[in-house]
This record gives sequence, structure tokens and C-alpha cells, in this order.
Amino acid sequence: MRGREYPDTPMVGVGVIVFDNDSRILLIQRGNEPSKGLWALPGGLVELGEETKAAAKREVAEECSIEVEIGDVANVVDLILKDPTDKIRYHYILIDYLATHVAGDIDPQTDVTDARWVRENELDLYDIPDVTRKVINQSLEKRKESARYN
Repeated sequence: MRGREYPDTPMVGVGVIVFDNDSRILLIQRGNEPSKGLWALPGGLVELGEETKAAAKREVAEECSIEVEIGDVANVVDLILKDPTDKIRYHYILIDYLATHVAGDIDPQTDVTDARWVRENELDLYDIPDVTRKVINQSLEKRKESARYN
């Protein structure tokens, strides 16, 4: 395998939609490609031998220095980004999990340049890729629907 850019096969990653006690969502500003500088969900690649839920918990801790409780799968996304010549530059299969903040204050680490708790009505203030915004919106709807039945 050649690496993340122009890979020979798709890579499996996780994303985490973390909610705090005030129903705010954790957003990170990406420090690396793809989508460098844009706001996204914490997450990253699953390591060999690692279960996806463990990868989700690890990635949030590594990127934001907080502890979370991982919940259900929120979505599965095929992220395929091509270069101007139509060659596949990145290909990720992302498993997005819902999570709840358990402990710690966010402190951006590793490949994250910033991290913030954001209210639903503030999301439009951030440059969030369309695919990420779709996942966030679907998660918000699932969360509201779940609250109606509990």
C-alpha cells in the first residue's frame, strides 16, 4: 500500500459525533489533508487489530484530550475524493459513531488546529464539508427522534 494519498485500496476510518451535556457538538479544525483548515468531526483511521469503537474513543482522546462514551453507529460514509485528472486521491470508508462527553476539557492535539463545542444554531458559522454537515444533520435528527420516545 502506498499511503493515504493515492491509495491502492480504501481505508477504514471512524468519525465521532460527540455531544456534551448542553447538546453542543464537538467540531475540530483539520490540520492536515484532506480538507485541511475545514471544520469536521474528530476521527481517524482504524489501526490493525483495533475494533472500530475503540478507534473512535482513541481518536477523540488523541485529537481533543477528552474522554467519551461511544454509542451507536450514526452513519457509514463512502468518501472518495478525486484530483483534477479524475484519479482517486483519497478513498475512505468512514463509520460515524454517536458519543457522549464523559470527562475533560477540550485541548486540540496532533493534527487538529482548533476544537470547539458548537450549538446547532451556530453550525452555519463554520466551514464544514457537505458530507460532514449531512452526517451531523442526520445525527441531530436521530437524537431528537430518540428524545421524543424516551
